Amino acid sequence: MPLQAVEPLRLYRQIAGQIETLIEQGEFRAGGKLPAERELATLLGVSRTSVREAIVSLEIAGLVEVRVGTGIFVRGGGAARGGQSVARAAHDIGLGPFELLSARALIEGEVAALAARNRRKADLRGLRGTIDRMRAHVDDFSERDAADREFHERVAAMTGNGALTWVVSSLWDQRRGDLWKRTEEHFHTPELGAKTLLDHEAVVTAIERQDADAARAAMRRHLSRVAREFQRRIDAGTGPAASPKRLAGVAARTRRSPHRRVA
Repeated sequence: MPLQAVEPLRLYRQIAGQIETLIEQGEFRAGGKLPAERELATLLGVSRTSVREAIVSLEIAGLVEVRVGTGIFVRGGGAARGGQSVARAAHDIGLGPFELLSARALIEGEVAALAARNRRKADLRGLRGTIDRMRAHVDDFSERDAADREFHERVAAMTGNGALTWVVSSLWDQRRGDLWKRTEEHFHTPELGAKTLLDHEAVVTAIERQDADAARAAMRRHLSRVAREFQRRIDAGTGPAASPKRLAGVAARTRRSPHRRVA
């Protein structure tokens, strides 16, 4: 039998695989509600960020349904997509969305602070031009997204450091794959679009004033918003779905399964 390449699984896919196994074993039954995100994180010994990404991949595979204000419900057992395990179902291209957004908030916050120290009037006109384009194409995702990217790349270019511009562009290039697309479906609402415009304007105002601290804070606030919006969607109404005793039993069973271990 020929050997096959071993594919390293990212953490969120390992988590999704464990939850899939518990669904197949009847621990989480079709029509039932999954434990809240915080409980799942404790149960599996991982971060809530990784649990969020696992939930999105389970939703892509059709095993769960996220109902706003109600919770996360099991849609059915069995492997997803014609027998393929959910752990391998999503196209694992690029970084996980929450991991990426966290990194961008940290890096681009410092980029904005440096841009504020180096800004020129022509730079400000260019930034405001991208905001005008986003506002003009509010119903055209492709055009709006291109203007959004240009805004962040222009801020990076204002630092005068080509390496930082490359880093910001490279992080944008990671926004791809099934997981990212499905996450965008959750948090790209008209309300968030309006807040994004206000966030961009706040960044420009801080840069114009050459207030590095305010520019850093405004950029971090902006890039943290999308993650918070998706977290709010999942958290809304996802109260306890299982007793502590039952969760403890599930935890013990998952720990005894070496092929599904996440920690």
